[in-house]
Amino acid sequence: MEQTHTTHSGVAATPGAQRRVLVVEDDATIVDAISARLRAEGFLVQTALDGPAAVDAAEAWQPDLMVLDIMLPGFDGLEVCRRVQAQRPVPVLMLTARDDETDMLVGLGVGADDYMTKPFSMRELAARVHVLLRRVERAALAAVTPRSGILRLGELEIDHAQRRVRVRADDVHLTPTEFDLLVCLANTPRAVLSREQLLAEVWDWADASGTRTVDSHIKALRRKIGAERIRTVHGVGYALETPAP
Repeated sequence: MEQTHTTHSGVAATPGAQRRVLVVEDDATIVDAISARLRAEGFLVQTALDGPAAVDAAEAWQPDLMVLDIMLPGFDGLEVCRRVQAQRPVPVLMLTARDDETDMLVGLGVGADDYMTKPFSMRELAARVHVLLRRVERAALAAVTPRSGILRLGELEIDHAQRRVRVRADDVHLTPTEFDLLVCLANTPRAVLSREQLLAEVWDWADASGTRTVDSHIKALRRKIGAERIRTVHGVGYALETPAP
């Protein structure tokens, strides 16, 4: 495990200044490439090469975000994510070597906020990191100045102030990304939102290459609130179904 104090790279925007990113990956070449790019973006970077070291580093260093590979020695990235999220909520960008939707859904289920499939560009990874951190900032601002009131759509209840969701009066645990995605759909019930619209609104990400991320988060959300509540419009996007007025 290596701590690297970063310097600003001279790029025009350095919104990552002083933000801490823990990179967990057992491939030294990938670790070096990710760390170099994030240092150039103004982040402080620490690395871990296996599962136990990652959990220890997260507890001791308190990172603002983790870039986390699924396949790790010791125990895997899914177990790392479970243990770290049990300590304190941390945004997680999961890395997977397989374009396997099951891996992605399991990762989202244990608290990951987004995922990327190898190989990927360092430009895209850096952009995803910035996006996740901006979403955390927006969520913190919303917590200080929350929307008042509770939105009820049939048996679905969304409490904006407490960021809580209930179905048939039972609490449903959603990740921050899942909550934001549900709110986005609920703002215009029954209206179809394209994947690109959802990427822009929820992830602040305009590149269509991320549409698979939307699909996997929708599947995870359906599992929690009920598949019948989100309608797929093939070739277009998704809509939140609500009872007829």
